[in-house]
Amino acid sequence: MIVAAIVGMKSEAALLPAGIPVACAGGVTARAEALARDFIAGGAQALVSIGIAGGLDPSLRPGDIVIGSGVETEGGVIGCDLPWRDRLLAALPGARSGLVFGSAVAAATVAHKQALFQRRGALVVDMESGAVAKAAAAAGLPFAVIRAVADPAGRALPASAMAGLDAEGNARPGAVMLGLLRRPRDLPGLIRVGLDSGRALSALGDALKVVGPTLGA
Repeated sequence: MIVAAIVGMKSEAALLPAGIPVACAGGVTARAEALARDFIAGGAQALVSIGIAGGLDPSLRPGDIVIGSGVETEGGVIGCDLPWRDRLLAALPGARSGLVFGSAVAAATVAHKQALFQRRGALVVDMESGAVAKAAAAAGLPFAVIRAVADPAGRALPASAMAGLDAEGNARPGAVMLGLLRRPRDLPGLIRVGLDSGRALSALGDALKVVGPTLGA
C-alpha cells in the first residue's frame, strides 16, 4: 500500500523513514488539503498526518505521543481508520488515542485551547490533520494521525513564534528575531517553545523508528 504523509515543517519531514512520500504544508490548512489531493491523484492509497501538535488535554506533556481515533473539524468528526490506529497503538504502547482537532488557525492562547478541549475532548490540535481527513474521506481512503505534543494545554505561544515558518515548511529564524526585537518580553516564551518542540520532535522521531517504513498501514 502506498502511504503518503503530510507534515507542517521540514524538520518533521526529515524524521520519516526513507521511501515514504511526504509534503510540507507550512502550517497552511488549505495547502495541506491541496497536497493531500495531489498525492491521491498520484496514486496514494492511504494518507497520514504526522508532526508536533498543541496539547489540549491538560494531562498531556511535551513529548507525549497521540494516535488519532478521529479528527474534529468545524463540520464534525471524521473517523480515522481504526484497524490502522490499533496497529499503531500496538507498536507504540505508551501512546494515547483520541480525537485530534483540525484547526485552520493556530491555537496560541490557553483560553483557545481550553475552548477546543471543552467541545468534544480532543487531545491535541494541529493545522494539517483536518485537511488530510477531509481529502481522505472525500476519496474513500484510510488515514491516520500521529502527533507529538509540543506546547501543553496550559502554555500560550508567544506572538514572535507565529512568524517562525514559511509556506514550504522551512524555519524563519530571521523573522522570529525581528519579532523578538519588537516584543522582547516574548523571549522566555520562545525559549520554552524551543525546548518543548525539541522534546516533541525527538519523541516523534523515536516513534517513527518503531513504526517502521510502512507506518503500520
